[in-house]
Amino acid sequence: MNWTEKYRPSSLREVIGNKRAKDKLLQWAREWQKGRPSKKAIILYGKAGVGKTSSAHALAKDFNWQIIELNASDERNKDIIEKIALTGAVNEAIGANGIYISSKEGARKLIVLDEADNLYEKAGDYGGKRAIVETIKATKQPIILIANDYYQLIKGSGQELRKLCLVVEFKKPKINEIISLLREICRKEGIKADMKVLYTIATRCDGDIRSAINDLQAVAYERRIGKEVIPYIGYRDREKEIFKALHKILKAKDMKTAIREARGIDESPENLILWIDENIPYEYRHLNDLKDAYEVLSKADIFLGRTWKRQYYGLWSYAQELMTGGVAVAKRHEYRNFVSYNFPAWLREMGKSKQFRQAKAQLAQKIGKKMHMSSKKAMEFLHELKPLFTGDTAIRLTAKLDLGQEEIYILVGEKAREIYEKAKELKKNEKQTLLFNFK
Repeated sequence: MNWTEKYRPSSLREVIGNKRAKDKLLQWAREWQKGRPSKKAIILYGKAGVGKTSSAHALAKDFNWQIIELNASDERNKDIIEKIALTGAVNEAIGANGIYISSKEGARKLIVLDEADNLYEKAGDYGGKRAIVETIKATKQPIILIANDYYQLIKGSGQELRKLCLVVEFKKPKINEIISLLREICRKEGIKADMKVLYTIATRCDGDIRSAINDLQAVAYERRIGKEVIPYIGYRDREKEIFKALHKILKAKDMKTAIREARGIDESPENLILWIDENIPYEYRHLNDLKDAYEVLSKADIFLGRTWKRQYYGLWSYAQELMTGGVAVAKRHEYRNFVSYNFPAWLREMGKSKQFRQAKAQLAQKIGKKMHMSSKKAMEFLHELKPLFTGDTAIRLTAKLDLGQEEIYILVGEKAREIYEKAKELKKNEKQTLLFNFK
């Protein structure tokens, strides 16, 4: 299970950092409970991953409010906002026990518009922000607008939002606050982590709590996390973090949107296809959608194979468009429910494991020795060797380089054991031939 969802705050008290922002949010909610809000809506803005959306959901839980949410995966134009947000905002709520309760008696619905600075407004339909303004004016329910870029939200037809909304900035949590959260997660997971590892994660995440938790989960393949994993804690593009991009790709309604999201993240097609393969079953619930999506994904995999075989990297773009845009439009149903995605099992078991890194280093060392180059230089050529490791050539190279099964796995994957056994047999036969060669 994804740890960002497993450890999502269930109360506003559990959201780390931003005490002043949380106090303002809490005060606003209390005003709504009394039926006398100074502002009907509130704007939460700040960097991605600092706790804005988590705070909105935690607030709803604290006050036992229902949530109506429009997020980035939805087409949030004028018609959709009026149909969903406005309808929810002007109608009364149902209590937690399913019985109608007037808002005067405390029942509330919280309208949440996530990524409000990224509204879908196409040519001839620029009424999205106008619809938000009208919804706020008419609302009988609390509204939260969430944005990364406040000025993008209020520009143009959104200028009136400055007067209608309470504005609250969420800032990056302090490093020690992030470390405390990571330590608590380690305690709950039964993991002993070196403090230098937690410090490295906390400093490199640049205030993005989601990314920090994802980084911790990525290196937590054993019950002890030592300093040896520090070089593998990457500086990722925090604005286009993989889980968020995957959400947009799989929920996209057109190829263009899915392809654009894929190009916005720093992830090779080889890795991206593993992410998509792992999570399609969680997103696509109808069997025909699942079948069609995997059929398209298999074609993407063929293009990846041809990329390595022909050493023509222009085929990567075809593979990427199929695995993202193709998979997105393969579905015939719309999936609005929130889905918690998983880290690819293969990457977790191999790509992030100490054994894998050691095997890769040993492979580079052996290749470097044969090719008269440093291990570091040989590491750069590993992908060039993959097309050579087929058929009898793979067996002969394995025997010649004296490769272990883990080292072969890096180059050929699941066929490693078969090649390893055949190479052992080849070396045994060659040894016997030399033994009885008296010439």
